[in-house]
Amino acid sequence: MEAIESHVPRDTRTNAPQSGPPPGVLAVVFTALFLGGLALSTVLAGGDPFPSPFGGSDAITAYFREHGDAVRVSGALQFAASVPLAIYAATVSARLNRLGVRAPGATIALAGGVLAAAFLACSGLVTWVLSHAEVTQRPELVRALQYLAFGLGGPGHVVLLGLLVAGIAVPGLLAGLLPRALAVAGLAVAAVAELATLVLLTEGAALLLPIARFTGLAWLIAAGFLLPRSRARIRARVPEEG
Repeated sequence: MEAIESHVPRDTRTNAPQSGPPPGVLAVVFTALFLGGLALSTVLAGGDPFPSPFGGSDAITAYFREHGDAVRVSGALQFAASVPLAIYAATVSARLNRLGVRAPGATIALAGGVLAAAFLACSGLVTWVLSHAEVTQRPELVRALQYLAFGLGGPGHVVLLGLLVAGIAVPGLLAGLLPRALAVAGLAVAAVAELATLVLLTEGAALLLPIARFTGLAWLIAAGFLLPRSRARIRARVPEEG
């Protein structure tokens, strides 16, 4: 038994199991893959942006027919981005538990992050399907699949991403795990993300999606780097902030 335990990696500073990959780095990787998909697909499409599902059917069908490679890259990188997001949610949830958070926040962060990753992965796969010529020959199928991809990667993903942010921000504020300004900003981001549900009822609410998505990406990066590894680091930071 002693020989087995000697090979178990431990954090020598806390005498606890290692906390996994740095969440800040995972958030940067997730953001880079997601934004890289947007940028690279636009370049491959000759500068034409990905069409909105609220546009005209002819223009949408023409885009998918003419830019199969761009659509394929967009779907692939969306799918790839879901992996570091899921790992981020698991890592942050485990760290919150180790920091003594017994309220639902840690579980909400895990559930929101894993579901947000799953919805983004499904959106990426549906987008990948739209890159195939056989599909683009049927305009009604293109429209249906684009609505599905948008629903999964738009309001579906963003609303659940808001749960991840809220699950970190609430204990971050109440337990002093994050700087107060960052925690309050996280609550605001989460609120906007939840309001993005309105996109399913009215096109006018679509502006909420990029606001919540991009501010959420920036917030997750900041929180990932600032969330402490141990209670000792919280006690060391309090006098500095005071």
